[in-house]
Amino acid sequence: MVDRLRFWLAALVIWVWLAWRREWRLPPRAIWPHLLGQGLCLFCLNFMCFLYASQWIASGLVAVCFSTAPVWNALNGRLFHGTALSARVMAGAALGLAGLLLLFGSEVLRDLGRPQIWWGLGLALAGTACFSLGNLLSGAMQRRGQTPIQTNAWAMTIGATVIAAWAVASGQPLRFDLSTQYVGAWLYLAIPGSVIGFTAYLTLVGRIGADRAAYCTVLFPIVALNISAVVEGYRWTPPALFGLLLLAAGNVVVFWRGALPRGRSA
Repeated sequence: MVDRLRFWLAALVIWVWLAWRREWRLPPRAIWPHLLGQGLCLFCLNFMCFLYASQWIASGLVAVCFSTAPVWNALNGRLFHGTALSARVMAGAALGLAGLLLLFGSEVLRDLGRPQIWWGLGLALAGTACFSLGNLLSGAMQRRGQTPIQTNAWAMTIGATVIAAWAVASGQPLRFDLSTQYVGAWLYLAIPGSVIGFTAYLTLVGRIGADRAAYCTVLFPIVALNISAVVEGYRWTPPALFGLLLLAAGNVVVFWRGALPRGRSA
């Protein structure tokens, strides 16, 4: 319930911001298919896939699947835009994936013996593929002069509306919990997590490319585990620490400026 409400609130915040700055405008007709696609892929279908995947597999394995986003972006960029595959991005993604497998090794091994794992894996990978397509659509709109803050307002509205319609059609009640915990989570997910997070990330996609920007998704679990170590007592084990080193190595491989051709800026 929080996810479908977060994007309505996030879209509302962006609409108010754009109106206050007098930057609200109707998008050109030519990019409406892109907006619809971004809304469905980035703010609807991927979240639905991850939600259902979490019912079959542990969150650690979902994180491992999501860490394949740089590979999806590189392959989709090659398929739809003819962008050359970057060996550095693929190598960095491989290091990051290996690191996450070490970080979440116990959860991964526990799930491998369950027959439902294939449903969960399929949904998690489908969600990552949708996330990747949303990245590429945002990048395409930015190349046409559209800013992420503008396109996100429309795309979030589309995504939230489709999720709400699906919830009603499937018989799920649209309830709102007034508890402090629920409201706090709603505000956090909507403003820092959606308005700021998605706008910053998609801006990065436009600046350095979807494949390299997606490596940030490999680092998300590290932030979560550090927070867990502080507030939940998570303990770093030797395999987890080695996995952390692999993640750091992947980060160096992907973003090391010295490896870029002369004249090209990150």
